[in-house]
Parts: sequence; C-alpha cells; structure tokens
Amino acid sequence: MLLALLAAVTAVTTVAAAPAQAAGYRYWSFWDLTDGTWTYANQGPSIARPGDGDVQGFRFAVSENSQDAAKPRGPHDFGAICGATDARDGSKRVALVVDFGTRADATGGENPPAPRTACARVAEDATSAEALASVAEPLRYDSNALLCAIDGYPRTGCGEQVSGDTPETSGDTGTASGGAADADSGGPSAGVYAGIAAVVLLAAAAVWQSRRRR
Repeated sequence: MLLALLAAVTAVTTVAAAPAQAAGYRYWSFWDLTDGTWTYANQGPSIARPGDGDVQGFRFAVSENSQDAAKPRGPHDFGAICGATDARDGSKRVALVVDFGTRADATGGENPPAPRTACARVAEDATSAEALASVAEPLRYDSNALLCAIDGYPRTGCGEQVSGDTPETSGDTGTASGGAADADSGGPSAGVYAGIAAVVLLAAAAVWQSRRRR
C-alpha cells in the first residue's frame, strides 16, 4: 500500500509540473475575410493580390500552427472601413485590420498598440504587402521575406520560438493594452493542489505503517 501511495504522489506532482501549453512561435499571421469569417491566408502578403472590396487582417500572437493561430479582433466590415473612400479607375481599395495582439504575446515587455483599421488605396496590381505598406509603415522583414514588424511593432524579434513553459498565450481574449485576460487569475496554482495531495497521501501512509507495526 505504501508503494501505491508513493506512486500516486509521483503521478500528482508530475501532472502539476507539466507545461501548460506546447511550444509555439511569435509572429504576424495573415488572414482573408471570406463570407464574413476570417480564414488563414494560403499565400503570403508579398504574393497575394487582393481585389477591390477585399478585407484582409494581420494579427500578432504566439501560435503553434495555422489552426491554433489567433484571429484579428475588432471591426472588419468593408463598408465601415472603406466607406468614405471612393472607387477610382486604375486603383483598388483594400480594407485592412491590424491587431497588435495582447501584452501576453508581446516581446520584451513591449506594450502593444490598440488594434486599428485602415483603407488602403493602391494600384490595381498591388500586393497585400504593398497595401499594408501604404498605411502602416515602417514594415520590417527578415532575410526570408517573413513579415517581422508592422508600424515598427515589435521593435525586435521575428518568428522566434516560445518555449511551452512560458505564461504567454495567443488566445483571443484580453485587450491590446493588457486587460483582465493578461492578469493572474489569483486562484491557487496546480503546484499548491499537488502539494496538498502529497501531504495527505504521505500522512495516510504514515498512519498505515504505524498500525502495521503494532
């Protein structure tokens, strides 16, 4: 019985010590609005060529993969973003949503700007990257043409891996300036519960051993 109790203690503490999430990457994801729903873009912004009336989004977050990636937040209706921009021959209008993410996803303690929208009027053959550059410079790219920063954010880093034992998250909750979702919940941690369970189990083992010796 003692061996069984010790095994239970080991199991509890092992579960408590497990990482809260798997490793991810901190980067700008790129999105298309399709039938009112954000879908992960199947082309990069330097290749994609949106049409007049399209809505595209960019979101900075920590994500494991495209299925896990956090979507842009805020208004994303073309009329609301580009309604005041008239159509013109030889150009197109692209509505852009730029979401700088939450403080939990930020690099080096930076405070992300609030999400914003912009209507880019660009040449008919312009790429999404060109549309973004027209309203949100400076942009920063790495040597592999990966988009690293929009409007200078973040100041450093580009697609770096984030270990699974960090508290950072790519969830859609919270605010760009660091809201309730970025704060500690204030409840007991898993380690506290594991410690309580271990004490209870070891105490039970001691009682059993003392009775056995009588």
